[in-house]
Amino acid sequence: MQDAIVALAVFLLAGLFEISGGWLVWQTVREQRPWWWALLGSLVLVAYGFVPCLQPSDSFGRVYAVYGGLFIFLAYLWGWGVDGQRPDRGDWIGSSIALAGVMIALFWPRGEEDDKAAPVSVSQMSPMYNNSQL
Repeated sequence: MQDAIVALAVFLLAGLFEISGGWLVWQTVREQRPWWWALLGSLVLVAYGFVPCLQPSDSFGRVYAVYGGLFIFLAYLWGWGVDGQRPDRGDWIGSSIALAGVMIALFWPRGEEDDKAAPVSVSQMSPMYNNSQL
């Protein structure tokens, strides 16, 4: 349970960094804010790149997939709270579906077999990448 709390806190921190950094750059480019807003936003985005490394999970793909679903919800909250753009029904439904997927991926009971699944090569995913056909 403690890992889940840490994971959620790191996801929220990552969202804050990514959204605020992107927002500062957006404000400079689209809303003619001072140049240093873009510089600050860029530095925040660089820092954001390190935040997911704080996750207790060793699964890069799972961490980023779960974060992506949570990011959708956080972006709508930012837009509403900071820019005053209230999400509409489609936004709420879409972000709810994404959050449901996040909860499934994050809290799905996994055993040793799941964690040690054999890696799949690109050629196994698609015949297009089969080396014998190249």
